[in-house]
Amino acid sequence: MELINSDSAPTAVGPYSHASVDAQGNIYVSGCLPMKADGSLVEGSIAQKTDAALSNLESVLKMAGSDKSKVLKTTIFLVDLGQFAEVNEAYADFFAGHKPARSCVQVSALPKGVDIEIEAIAQA
Repeated sequence: MELINSDSAPTAVGPYSHASVDAQGNIYVSGCLPMKADGSLVEGSIAQKTDAALSNLESVLKMAGSDKSKVLKTTIFLVDLGQFAEVNEAYADFFAGHKPARSCVQVSALPKGVDIEIEAIAQA
């Protein structure tokens, strides 16, 4: 197993790595928050926050030797499922032409008080 940490993504907010890669080349990306590389939170619409979380996901994938076209599954955690349509639009733009399996669940709270977190499983 290989542990991945990207200098282009914000530092993990807990005792975990950005991702891990198993012996079969599967990449498990930890939840990505809408944060800048310096650790500050991204402000703005849920679409802007979705873009930021996905950008961090892309940085981690790149560090692991992969890219968004190799994502097999994502999980989106949302504090307000009423924002689903706006998140969906930003997500569809990011994964244009590639539609990995996905789950989206509403949660009561997320780290740092953010309203979205996205994790993924990809191939190397």
